[in-house]
Amino acid sequence: MQIQAIKTRIFKKDENLNSFIFQHVKSLKENSILVITSKILALSEGRVGKYENEKQKEDIIKRESDFALETKYAWLTIKDGVVMANAGIDESNVGSQLGNIIFLPKDSFISASKIRKVLLKKFQIKNLGILITDSRLFPLRLGVVGFALGYAGFEGLRNYVGKEDIFGRKFKMSKVNIADSLATSATLCMGEGNEQQPLAVISDAPVVFTNKKVNEK
Repeated sequence: MQIQAIKTRIFKKDENLNSFIFQHVKSLKENSILVITSKILALSEGRVGKYENEKQKEDIIKRESDFALETKYAWLTIKDGVVMANAGIDESNVGSQLGNIIFLPKDSFISASKIRKVLLKKFQIKNLGILITDSRLFPLRLGVVGFALGYAGFEGLRNYVGKEDIFGRKFKMSKVNIADSLATSATLCMGEGNEQQPLAVISDAPVVFTNKKVNEK
């Protein structure tokens, strides 16, 4: 598997994301996966905000969450079926002209499907994956890793239930999260700071491409 992170200019609020992709991705080969950070997707949707004090910030987090529990370091929240800190609200790499926070995209699965449809037509290919990434923490582990906020065009889970291991015992529960594994790998190459690489292309990934609609969180 190969991952090519793509250096781009700074993406602007309310900018057309498809046009931005066309500007920086000149071709996509069959059976490749285009990785897009959730931040530029959110910016394309105008998902930015501003708060003046901590009370306003807390109110915003609660409003954006399906569940919110205050802890010592952050709000532990559930947003769109995913456990994350502060409902995914991000304060890094936000220009002062925008405000001081960026929300998560409205629905990354739907957006991934729409982007995929446009790119399939643009590049005249049949098999293409779209992966929307964000970063998150694991309890009692230092540092963030990438995870899949949404995806389209490939199967996000590999099911081993009923299959045999190397000693002939059948798996009862094991499933591999393909989407999150790809997101973590891509995020490592794309970076989390000032690398300015919000896009990446994955080739030769061990995935099953599909035209079926997916919505697995």
